[in-house]
Amino acid sequence: MTPTQKLKEIAQVFFKLGCFAFGGPAAHIAMMEDEVVTKRKWMSREHFLDLIGATNLIPGPNSTEMTMHCGHERAGPKGLFVAGISFIFPAVVITGVLAYFYVTYGSLPEIQPFVKGIQPAVLAIIAAAIIKLGRKAIKNWELAVLGLIVLAGSLFGFNEVIALLLGGLLGTIYFYTKYSVRSSSMNSFLPIPLILFSSEIVVKISALKIFWTFLKVGSILYGSGYVLFAYLDAELVTKGLLSRTELIEAIGIGQFTPGPVLSTATFIGYQMDGLSGALAATAGIFLPSFLFVWILNPLVPKMRKSRILSYFLDSVNVAAVAIMLSVLFVMGKETLIDWRSILIAAVSTILVIWVKRVSVVWVIIIGSVLGYTLALI
Repeated sequence: MTPTQKLKEIAQVFFKLGCFAFGGPAAHIAMMEDEVVTKRKWMSREHFLDLIGATNLIPGPNSTEMTMHCGHERAGPKGLFVAGISFIFPAVVITGVLAYFYVTYGSLPEIQPFVKGIQPAVLAIIAAAIIKLGRKAIKNWELAVLGLIVLAGSLFGFNEVIALLLGGLLGTIYFYTKYSVRSSSMNSFLPIPLILFSSEIVVKISALKIFWTFLKVGSILYGSGYVLFAYLDAELVTKGLLSRTELIEAIGIGQFTPGPVLSTATFIGYQMDGLSGALAATAGIFLPSFLFVWILNPLVPKMRKSRILSYFLDSVNVAAVAIMLSVLFVMGKETLIDWRSILIAAVSTILVIWVKRVSVVWVIIIGSVLGYTLALI
């Protein structure tokens, strides 16, 4: 396959995922694993896990950064940018259209019944990914115990990033001590720089101000959409640029549309300065992720070659799977609240786990149709 054909393949795969990637980062990564590891064999499941573990340690939207990693694995730096843009594009366009309706007419199209059907289907997709990734991540009983510790901490409300880091450090210390490693190669391992920006610079152009604000947020953002809410509240609401009600509605739109929740930035940018504001906010919040992944991706194989960093990756990988399991548990409690959602989840589980040839995209479509149909009963 020529480089051009590879780039075209990457664009098709991640554009399709961008159109159907509902359910948050855990669901997105589960769909990605099915597409690029199980179906297309672009990389081993172990390397996919390494990329998940490494991605969790840098700022930005994890699932979007994973698309960039996958693109880089397939076609180098060009693949990185093609994959990221293709995945982000559908969410940005859909969110932009919803922003137009919201600003112009003060209301949005009715999508709730479809979303209600998609959510249980997503649970089945995440569960299938956890089973496959868990089999690779749990290499021995010590890693299984470590995973249980991280799972317990996550369920009790421990910060996800801190849980990952502590899990990685705990596992590294344990295995380093167990195997009495006296030296390890740290060559070529460079720290990932965090780009910090001063908020004191005064910019006259409104769109440029919006870009600068979201660039700062994208450079230091860890965690879920709720963390994004906190950052944007500090940057926009407290400075009088947006009302808290408008911000809450924007976050909600990001949750209801496919793709990364950071497409919320598109909605907010449109509210603040129309089309130019939407473009500025979108570019600002996603640009740091492209840069971080560009720096990080070549370092992951070198980390695996270092014995002590290999221990760290193994520990972080099992911690990441534990956190995915925690997310599944919490989402299950919030989603499986009536017979309709339980029925959709059961049908989706059968399709994902036992009917091997059904694409996860079709599982999402079937779930949404069932959700709309059952809502009429």
